Amino acid sequence: MIAAEDLREALEREGITADVHDGYGLALVSVWVGLIVWCDGERFWWRTGWDDRRQRFTYAWHPAADPVRAARRVAFRYTALRTNSRPALADPAAVVGDGAH
Repeated sequence: MIAAEDLREALEREGITADVHDGYGLALVSVWVGLIVWCDGERFWWRTGWDDRRQRFTYAWHPAADPVRAARRVAFRYTALRTNSRPALADPAAVVGDGAH
């Protein structure tokens, strides 16, 4: 859990807010939709994409002893996901209509 908190703090310095959750020997750093970093105390790992040929997710990993550099790498993935995702609607009624005319 200490390594996950170190990563969360390093992400915060990158301008990224994240949450840490722990249990069953792993800590999860929830960064963004589709971006969760797992930590077992020795390394961090996260999904980086999908391999069509092998029909499975691809992952990146980084030693937990270096949370600052890991945060930098996670920040690149975060930026890519944010760039390629549609923004959430603040008020869905504004699109559908609230019935008031």
